[in-house]
Amino acid sequence: MDNLQNFIQYKIFESFEKLVAFTTTKQTLNEENPRFTGDSSAIFENNRKQLATKLDINANQFIFPRQTHTNCVAEILHIPETEIGETDALCTSKLEICLCVQTADCVPILLFDPIKNVVSVIHAGWRGTVKRIVEIGIQKMLVNYNCSPKNILAAIGPSISQEIYEVGNEVVQSVRKSIPNAEKTLRKRSSGKFHLNLWEANRQILLGNGIFTENIEILGDCSFQKSDKYFSARKEGINTGRMVSGIMLKS
Repeated sequence: MDNLQNFIQYKIFESFEKLVAFTTTKQTLNEENPRFTGDSSAIFENNRKQLATKLDINANQFIFPRQTHTNCVAEILHIPETEIGETDALCTSKLEICLCVQTADCVPILLFDPIKNVVSVIHAGWRGTVKRIVEIGIQKMLVNYNCSPKNILAAIGPSISQEIYEVGNEVVQSVRKSIPNAEKTLRKRSSGKFHLNLWEANRQILLGNGIFTENIEILGDCSFQKSDKYFSARKEGINTGRMVSGIMLKS
């Protein structure tokens, strides 16, 4: 897993040999529109096997929740026998369990405490962002594993950018109500429409929970503008494929 081709890797994690942290691209798998969860295993089984082969692990080491834009964060103590539903983030201190979320314009966030050896992966669209799911993920790390915010490293992966992401009044009001320094995340265009910076919104929440500025990496790739590299539901339609962002502690 040292030379992952066609994967996004994050500089903030590169010095940790016992950590695997990645985001897939359109070039990672030989599938046009891959999905990794679904009502039938036929939808995702081959995609998981392909991804596992690329990562040199077994497909049964993956955990993919069924995401529904909640602020639910599940602690993983072992590989579950059934699918985890209504959940958009996972955390664990267990080795050889690869925590994953799927995105196609929403924000994937990877968290790692190298002192306590705890990892978390988070799916945050605008709903999850205003529900402060990343804050809930951090608090679970603090309460369940005695982590300290000063030790937590965070990577914010590819998603739709502020330049593209026009939002309506409902979103603007929710952002102003729940995001610290909300005006830093909103830009009003000459048309009167607002554009939201999901990267900055989640960065503000991270900072508000004690994560150091220098411990936050924003990849800065727009899934819409770079749709040759990433899946974009807004550009390509809801039935497009999904990127996977995953994180795992190696033994």
